[in-house]
Amino acid sequence: TGDIILDGEDITLTPEYKRSKQIGRLFQDPMRGSAPGMTIEENLALAAGKGGWLHRLTKQEKKQLRERVALLGMGLEDRMSQPVGLLSGGQRQALALILANMTDIELLILDEHTAALDPKSSETVMRITDKLVKEKQVTSLMVTHNLRFALEYGSRLVMMHEGRCVLDVRGEEKQKLEIDALLKVFNEISVECGN
Repeated sequence: TGDIILDGEDITLTPEYKRSKQIGRLFQDPMRGSAPGMTIEENLALAAGKGGWLHRLTKQEKKQLRERVALLGMGLEDRMSQPVGLLSGGQRQALALILANMTDIELLILDEHTAALDPKSSETVMRITDKLVKEKQVTSLMVTHNLRFALEYGSRLVMMHEGRCVLDVRGEEKQKLEIDALLKVFNEISVECGN
């Protein structure tokens, strides 16, 4: 229960298509967040508000999209006309990260966005996530079960258990935390709750 307040405005009942102008999100499943039958370029054009395949991109727009994809460091800029459905899970998730940040969003929600990836792809997507979040200075909320990622990234760590906050640390206190301490807190709470 509760309300969703973004920048002082109650957006609880705002339709999803309107909230999407303010909020970008990545899902746990790399197959969501992009259109598999459309090309990389068409997905990017659609996310940028250019209408996807309905819009003819100028040479300058194509160049800008290519440059943005090149920032991923995955060579996808050389595959702009390839359908997204042919990409690996890690490539799709990295592309979805770019897609979610194509407009000036106020909040980026990362819903276990590395959970379905192999370890190497997971590390790559986190590196790209960190870089984009810092460059755009966008407020981000990352849900993760990866304790190392929870400690390494972000300025605040909130641990939840059965819908309630059991730990909320930031700044210097967060920097001093270690994985063993997080596990200890979680295990103590689990015992208290009878799990």
